[in-house]
Amino acid sequence: MVNQLNNMFRRLIYILVLILVFASCKNEKKEDFSKEFSIPDSVLYDGDLAISEAAINDIVQNISSPVEMAALIKSLGVPFSKDYLATTDYVDNYNTSYKKAIGLGVFGADLGYLNMYNKTGSVIDYISAIKTLADGIHVGQFFDFTTLKRLATNNQNLDSLMYISVQNFNQMDRYLRENKRSSLSSLIVAGVWIEGMYLVGEVARRSPSAELTEKIGEQKIILSNLMLLLKNYQKDPSFKELIEDFEEIQSLYKNVIITYEKGEPEAVEEDGMLIIKQNDKQFIEISDELMFKIINKTAAIRNKIIQL
Repeated sequence: MVNQLNNMFRRLIYILVLILVFASCKNEKKEDFSKEFSIPDSVLYDGDLAISEAAINDIVQNISSPVEMAALIKSLGVPFSKDYLATTDYVDNYNTSYKKAIGLGVFGADLGYLNMYNKTGSVIDYISAIKTLADGIHVGQFFDFTTLKRLATNNQNLDSLMYISVQNFNQMDRYLRENKRSSLSSLIVAGVWIEGMYLVGEVARRSPSAELTEKIGEQKIILSNLMLLLKNYQKDPSFKELIEDFEEIQSLYKNVIITYEKGEPEAVEEDGMLIIKQNDKQFIEISDELMFKIINKTAAIRNKIIQL
């Protein structure tokens, strides 16, 4: 079940994307909401180049999902800790479109962690915070709080939840781009990535393991993909500091060495279908010293993002 979910989660960014795709599910009439986007502090710069849906999908599907990260942590027998999570107590202090979008990503990652550990009592707080932020970037009018709460607090519904999200991600992104808001999608993804990295890093700091070290090391490739997305908006002052911060992490990753060994293809059955699986092997070289430098830098930048 977890493997199936991980494949789906690689195509989008877990629960927070569902919040936004309700827009495309419910907005069957082609109404013009452009007037609702008159936000003085919003990120209006729409990038140097238009990014195709295919390109965005390629980048997003290669970013480790919060549930994938949480599943790894849980599989290692690491107990749940609420101390790792960003607090929802001051959600109203996310008072610009930039902060609201990146906050959606952070809380979305935390929500994935909570769901993996079945912490339904805390889930509602994070869904409420996400709804507040969604309202703040003018997609809250499509937010079905009752349905989302019901699905998110019942793990048996996660597969159908993800199916809906995958089907509508492109429509959500198109909606944002048509309203010159494509940069918000990039900020959401950045928030998910930095919080997911923070969760894994804090666990690795306290309970180091080879699996966590490898997961941290392989983020070198994933961060490179994310930087391609963010740098499309580098002329926007709101993105400048974020890009510079992420570049500090990326500079540390230059010393991580990733090599591949080509393996023999294998025919396997998956979901009732015969597929060809390429058994390539990935080898990651990262010292403990370098790993902790990456963990510390990531934690500093993450804490800076949520410091309000």
